[in-house]
Formats: sequence, C-alpha cells, structure tokens
Amino acid sequence: MRQTRINILMITTVLIAFGLVMIYSASSIYALNHFGNPAYFLKRQFIFLSFGIIFGFLLLGIEIRHLRTFIKPLTVASIILLALVLVPGLGHQAGGARRWFRLGGFSFQPSIMMALVLVVYMADFMSRKEKKLDDFREGVLPLVLVLALVCSLVLLQPDLGTAISIGLIGVLLLYLGGLRLSYLITLLVAAAALFYPLVLCVPYRRARILAFLNPWFDPEGSGFQIIQSQIALASGGFFGRGLGCSQQKLFYLPASHTDFIFSIIGEELGLFGTVSVIALFILLLLEGLKIVKNTKNSFSYLLGCGILLWFALRVVVNIGSSCALLPTKGLGLPFISYGGSSLVFDIAAISLLLNIGRTQEEYG
Repeated sequence: MRQTRINILMITTVLIAFGLVMIYSASSIYALNHFGNPAYFLKRQFIFLSFGIIFGFLLLGIEIRHLRTFIKPLTVASIILLALVLVPGLGHQAGGARRWFRLGGFSFQPSIMMALVLVVYMADFMSRKEKKLDDFREGVLPLVLVLALVCSLVLLQPDLGTAISIGLIGVLLLYLGGLRLSYLITLLVAAAALFYPLVLCVPYRRARILAFLNPWFDPEGSGFQIIQSQIALASGGFFGRGLGCSQQKLFYLPASHTDFIFSIIGEELGLFGTVSVIALFILLLLEGLKIVKNTKNSFSYLLGCGILLWFALRVVVNIGSSCALLPTKGLGLPFISYGGSSLVFDIAAISLLLNIGRTQEEYG
C-alpha cells in the first residue's frame, strides 16, 4: 500500500507540473495582451498550488474516521455558500453566470468544494444507514433531497455541467452503496425527464447541442469553439508543432488555458502528448482503485469510490468535449487546467485518498 501511495503522489506531481507548463504556454499571449504580464495566470496558479499543498497536508494529518464528526456542519456551510453566491453583490458575475466569490483579486467557486464535501457526506450517511438503503423513505430519500437541493442551486448559477456531474456521481454512489436497481432506474428516468426543460428549452444550451451534432451549421457562432478545438488537435499530428508554438491560442480558441487546454496540448505536443496525459490519468485511477479495493470499511470504500468517480468523470467530459465527442460542458481538466478552486480541492481529494491508504496500512 505504501508503494501505491507513492505512485499516486508521483503521478499527481507530474500532472501538476505539466499543468503549470501548459498553463503558461496556453495563456502567456492572452495574459500579456490583457494584463501586461505573460506569467499572470502562471503566478496565480502557483499561489493556488501553495494553498492546495497546505490544505492537503492538513487533511493528511486528520484521522479519516474523525472526518465524519464535522461533515454535517461542513455540508450545511457549503450549501449556504452555494446559496449566497447567487446573491447580487456577494457573488461575482462573469459571462452571464454567477458562480464565484471575489476577494482580493482572487475567485472562489463554492460548487467545486460542494462536490467534494457531498462525496464525504454521502459516504458517511450510507455507511451509517447501510442496512436501511432498502427503505426509500429513511435510507434513500434524505440523500435524494440533498442531491436535488445542491443540483438546483448549481443550476441557478447557471452551471448545468457541474450539476449533471454532481447528480451523476451521487446516483453512482447510491448504486455502489447498495441501492435497489428499481430505485436507481426511477432516479435515472426522473433525471432524463428534466432534459427537455433544462436543455432544449434554453436557447444557448440548445445551441450547444446543435453545435455538437453539426458544428459547421454555425461555424462563426455556436460551432466556433468546437471547430477551433478540432483544428488544434488535427494540426498537432503525432509529435506536435512544439511546446509554445500553438497558433490556436493566438485568440482563435477561447478558454485555451482552462476548458480547452487539452486541445493546446494536442497542437503543441501532438498525439504523443495527448496519449501521455490520458495514460497518466488512467494510471492515477488504477492506483486509486488499489486503495479502494483494499479498504475494510464501507465509509472509506464509498469515499474512495466517490473521489475516483469525480476525477474520472471530469477527465472524460473535458477530453470528450475537446475532441467533439461530447457537448461542451465547461469542466476543466484536473490538475492541468487553470483554476484555483479546482486545483485546491483536487489536491484535497488526492490527500483524502492517500489518507485512506495510510489508514489501511496502519490498521490493516
């Protein structure tokens, strides 16, 4: 187990270091043009990384079972933050969305914290109610109500991608915790029924779906980002144009250092670079599964599963969106995309996973 934890730490370190390099490469021209400093985003990511490392060490020092003692108040506080971010004057609005708190030039996105907190809360609840998950009213309904509340608040920001991700992880955790198949099907049918009012009835979301199906129908509008992403990936070939030599980052591909950084990796480092990144994430998940497989209690098992699901889903959605295999969702690539809240809580999630492995090693 010790070697597994070392492997996870090494893979995470490589991903973060590679992310710092690619953030600078993808954002330097944009940062110079808008802020007069090509290292603007890189410096900020280093600050977030410092906070993440400190937070990660704090979590490593906590006994994993003690985490359960304050998860309820932390869940309530996270939900309150989700509600407060919607209040004009408190939440910062950008691009038509109100998802961030702004303090001293830095932003904090509470939905990212909520996703990790919710995984811990659900793992704790299901491990305590393990024998009552067959009872819908007592074992399932409370979690469904919490999930519905969290997803509703995230949808109001609006952030459909994060809401779907949180909801899907919640349902999968319920299934792994022993939820009846009939309950699972009911929840999935209810979620599918929301597709029409939430997606097809909202013009900009409907445009995203249509752009995904045929980006060339509106190449200068809704299909522009997908087309530019495909151009970036295709022009990289097997070994890329060379690090720092991307042309799509020159104001052609929006969000090149955040949501579409994978496309810049493909352009600059080619198929070799993109496959290497995918391989690192696969190795990270496989090493994480080794820890989860050897856990002796349901709380650690469900917590580990939830963390791995959160990483896996975001990797699949981000890469799928960049390759035009999925509609664009606005989810960054863990450890690599620019984003302070994501980096801090990604490191926190890895720390919890390492903590589970350490506890297993100490107590068998």
